[in-house]
Amino acid sequence: MSKIMMWFRKALLAAVVAALGLSALPTASVFALGLNDTTTPPAPGWFSNARLEMSWTREQAIYARLGRLFDQSGEMIVNAQKLIDQAKSNGKDVSAVQSALDALIAAIKQARPVYDGGQSVITSHPGFDNAGNVTDVTQAKATVKSVGDTLKQIRQIVEGPRKALREAVKAFRDANKPVGTPAIDPRGG
Repeated sequence: MSKIMMWFRKALLAAVVAALGLSALPTASVFALGLNDTTTPPAPGWFSNARLEMSWTREQAIYARLGRLFDQSGEMIVNAQKLIDQAKSNGKDVSAVQSALDALIAAIKQARPVYDGGQSVITSHPGFDNAGNVTDVTQAKATVKSVGDTLKQIRQIVEGPRKALREAVKAFRDANKPVGTPAIDPRGG
């Protein structure tokens, strides 16, 4: 190899090492403000329009999904009841699953009027235009809070019975699995 080629390789290697070394250094300086700093931080709970719009869009999506679940709940309950009746006709003890399903049905009936009551806020959407943009920050905050409170109330009504039904079904499956079958966790564990 020629001396020029060796020199060129060494120069290129030195340049790469120098570039990597310099890239680790900060590119901008940061200085602390002096004692005369007069800027005030934003007040707690301050929301930007973009954040309100994002919250509004998210709450509308959750509300729509809940509506679809409420609309489909009748069919899901009928199908669950058919499975319970079939297991009962096979001589299985379904009392825990049946009582958990009955509790969930009652919770859904209790939560439906809460959902329907929140529909007026979704439809009128005070503080937002039809595109979901903030028109009045104060009203928009109140709207987001109102819908959020409605969703929270629905969750509080339905969450306990939903979990109880899930646990009752799991216990039923564990109690009625065929002999010699290893326990399989449906969640992949």
